[in-house]
Amino acid sequence: MKTDAYSAGISGNASLDAWWQLQGEWVEAPNTRRGGASGVQRIHDQQGRLLYAKRQVGHLYRSLRHPFGRPTVLRERDALLGARQAGVRVPEIVHCSAEQGPQGWRGLLVTAALEGFQPIDEWYASGGRERHGEDLHRQLLQQVALNLAGLHRARWQHGCLYAKHIFVRVKGAGETAHAEVALLDLEKCRRRLQRRQAALHDMRQLKRHSSWRPADWQQLLDAYQAAFGRVIRGLPA
Repeated sequence: MKTDAYSAGISGNASLDAWWQLQGEWVEAPNTRRGGASGVQRIHDQQGRLLYAKRQVGHLYRSLRHPFGRPTVLRERDALLGARQAGVRVPEIVHCSAEQGPQGWRGLLVTAALEGFQPIDEWYASGGRERHGEDLHRQLLQQVALNLAGLHRARWQHGCLYAKHIFVRVKGAGETAHAEVALLDLEKCRRRLQRRQAALHDMRQLKRHSSWRPADWQQLLDAYQAAFGRVIRGLPA
């Protein structure tokens, strides 16, 4: 039987079987794709922490390095670890493991909830910009730029960069308020040979799947270029 595992923290030391038995409500019902099924449940560990468990059976990706298939939770684990090393805020891994048995692969990725964060499009829809003002909004765009530039400088391409995968949290109030940003859903994330490749793919995709005003997008681009450290030609205006 072939296994691959990573655990962090006290509760992360439990086995795949132990984690698999923890059940909760589905926040993403299992979808059949990639030759298997994948879904996400909201669960709690023994300490009562809110966690998200991505459960997969036979859900594989193939590459030159893994021509026979590898569980996508392992690719996402690698991306989360790489992103955190690059200084990008992403969910903390509590446990990740995959096991190949007679019936094929099953994999599990458990991450800690991003307490207080919400998708950026929901933040806009709930009046966050109007409530906190333009100074904080500019800070928010800068934080989005810093996280994306950090990811791309490390040659990580998110691969599915929609506005719904950018999460925001505002801490404090009034003049002490500050914005924090996190990136989610790194299942399709991969390393590119060049930083520019990662940058162009993700920023073009984000432009198509977001609804920022032209002036806001330009402000985000300016902050992104500054954070990246050099001009990247070809970014969408």
